[in-house]
Amino acid sequence: MQENEYGCRRPGEERPCIGEREADESVMEKRDFYRKVFSLVVPMALQNLINVGVTATDVIMLGRVSEQVLSGCSLGGQVFFIFNLFLFGISSGVSVLTAQYWGKRDTASIEKLLGIVVRLAVIAGLIFMLGSFFLPRQIMSVFTGEEEIIAEGIKYLRIVAFTYPMVALSMTYLNLIRSIEKVLISTVVYGCSLVLNFLVNAVLIFGLFGAPRLGIVGAAVGTLCARTLELGMMLFYAFVRNHTVRLRLSCFLHPDRMLLGDFIRYSSPVVVNEFMWGAGYSATAAIVGHLGSSAVAANSVAHVMRQLATVIVFGIGNATAIMLGKAIGENKKKEAEIYAVRFIRLAIYFGMGGGLLIFALRPLIVRGLGFTGLTEDYMHSFLFIMSYYVIAQSATCTCIVGIFRSGGDTRFGMFIDAGILWGWSILFGFLAAFVWKLPVKTVYFILLSDELVKIPFCYIRYRQKKWLRNVTR
Repeated sequence: MQENEYGCRRPGEERPCIGEREADESVMEKRDFYRKVFSLVVPMALQNLINVGVTATDVIMLGRVSEQVLSGCSLGGQVFFIFNLFLFGISSGVSVLTAQYWGKRDTASIEKLLGIVVRLAVIAGLIFMLGSFFLPRQIMSVFTGEEEIIAEGIKYLRIVAFTYPMVALSMTYLNLIRSIEKVLISTVVYGCSLVLNFLVNAVLIFGLFGAPRLGIVGAAVGTLCARTLELGMMLFYAFVRNHTVRLRLSCFLHPDRMLLGDFIRYSSPVVVNEFMWGAGYSATAAIVGHLGSSAVAANSVAHVMRQLATVIVFGIGNATAIMLGKAIGENKKKEAEIYAVRFIRLAIYFGMGGGLLIFALRPLIVRGLGFTGLTEDYMHSFLFIMSYYVIAQSATCTCIVGIFRSGGDTRFGMFIDAGILWGWSILFGFLAAFVWKLPVKTVYFILLSDELVKIPFCYIRYRQKKWLRNVTR
């Protein structure tokens, strides 16, 4: 059998021409890409869903006790929210390096980076623990002036304070090994944690099976039990099951100076970014907290719905950082460009799905929780605002957390995230609430406008391709 001059089959032959072979290869490449993406996204989305489930469990159960108890737990949880974002910042920052080192299969450098980031996380966990245990009233007073809510928050903070060092170790380790494409273990750990948290919450909040009815204290004890289980499972996996990248005491006690310098260079903007972003969200909660318990309760529900609607989007953002970082580490920059376009499209599609879900379920959510009057009115408006907010966040998150960080372009994300959040949303939200005395719904709209403002800046930066850099040694 002979081919013609264009490499195509002659009549009756089965061999395809060159153009057809390229088309087949393109289809197969896309299939392999999406198969790989969803093998990463699905476990991470489940993990995000489980983490949200812990918060949702507290909101649903404590919402049936009273608005003040729900508000106390929600505002007290802002401390963990800031701490969680700090941990996410240092683990995301180090993933800029670990994903690219994984592309080179340099596991020794990854172990050294793991020791650096765990050491920093544990120190931060101890600081947050001491602050929450000894200064709970001062912390709660930042978020609200209502004494009843402050009293409930103090009860909650003094118990969950002991979870911070445990979370520092377990969450940092589990987040970092995502960079080496080990994502299923996180889903298993957090799944078991959710089940235990739900059971302890139900028994102690409502006093089931003869147990004391503890309310918000029961929710705090449930969280403490769940975090203890997470730490135990993580340590078992780290020292017994994971032989690819080990958690070594020598790397923890004696950090590598060159890699420490790289970590500071590429991770510090991410840490500052996440810390400022987390502090900004807490500032938003503080502004809402001074607008009354009805606004706080409605915002608590809207915040949980946002988390539920974006579980897949944040999974896509993390998968973007892993796959693009690995491709760049292998010096496959053209491949990374193609992947980036696909990830943005995926994120927007799932963001639109999440936004439509919030909008469609809005009446059911309000009726199901049984709120009435002003709280019900606020909740309708807050959920509507959140329905389009998550669509904008899906695009910006994939760019800042995924694409830009994969190539070490972390400073831009820091400036755009922190700058717009503080220089736009919080500044004008504060003025709208306390200077201009605008209606609560208008204040909430301004507070949640930052993601819309970020979109054109992210698009311009993406087109400049400054994120396509190999930063490994």
